[in-house]
Amino acid sequence: MTTQVKHRKSRLNKFSNLPAGDKIYLSIVYLFLGIFLLMVIYPLLYVVSCSFSSPEALIQGRVFFLPVEPGVQGYEAVFSNSRIWRGYANTILYTVLGTTISTCATMIAAYVLSRREFPIRGFLTVFFMITMFISGGTIPMYLWLKSLKMLNTLWAIVVPGAVSVWLVIVARTFIQSTIPEELFEATSLDGGSYLQYLFRVVLPLSKPILAVLAINFALGHWNSYYSALIYLNDASKFPLQIVLRDILVQNSVDITNSAVAGDVNNQMHKQYLSELLKYSLIIVSSAPLLVVYPFLQKYFIKGTMIGSIKG
Repeated sequence: MTTQVKHRKSRLNKFSNLPAGDKIYLSIVYLFLGIFLLMVIYPLLYVVSCSFSSPEALIQGRVFFLPVEPGVQGYEAVFSNSRIWRGYANTILYTVLGTTISTCATMIAAYVLSRREFPIRGFLTVFFMITMFISGGTIPMYLWLKSLKMLNTLWAIVVPGAVSVWLVIVARTFIQSTIPEELFEATSLDGGSYLQYLFRVVLPLSKPILAVLAINFALGHWNSYYSALIYLNDASKFPLQIVLRDILVQNSVDITNSAVAGDVNNQMHKQYLSELLKYSLIIVSSAPLLVVYPFLQKYFIKGTMIGSIKG
């Protein structure tokens, strides 16, 4: 505790010794950073507070910062549905399998394009980049998956879009700018092949960029719902996002259609609960990523910065 106080006093002394212009500049910078921090934190705090508040307090607009009449009614309503757990299992499967396939495919493509002696390297690079601006569209993709008998299977979720051209370029740049060419020459002199160089040299030295690829693909698969909406028709295979959407729609009750006066209060409670569900569903679907991301953030930043600097 004494050390922290000394550091704070040291920073204050340094700030007080700065010229007036620097003090004004730093004050403005800190002010804008503080405002930006509030803009980022407040929506998250508001959603969490709403998810733990009572439905009545939420509808009445009494929630601003902290939960009002705290409770877990929203979470009880969400997790009481067995489809939530099935959706979680499906999403984890799609995310793990899809991230593994996409990371491996993207890294292999990046490695091939990084080899300057590869004869059609330039042609493939241009061909890949064209696909960033021109795509076949949903209908050709659907017909293609149908012809391969992949509709209503997990492969319809993880195979299309397995390779990201942008991430291939990022990974290729990382390999070319970070891994010295002398290592390939040394491997060749020792009788190593291209595959041995990939698995024994490139991949062990590419952990930061592998983390970048894994994070990007995992985020995409975890939040994806469009592919499942188009290519899946078996409810038991739906990912979490589709399940949460269905639950939200099913809990939206129109009380004007209630024919029994005695059921009005019950219908109103369900309507209030459907509003609470919106915030509980956001937390349920986002919590795993919020927990995992901080542990991988340092690799994400390191990989991006190293891949953007040459020399």
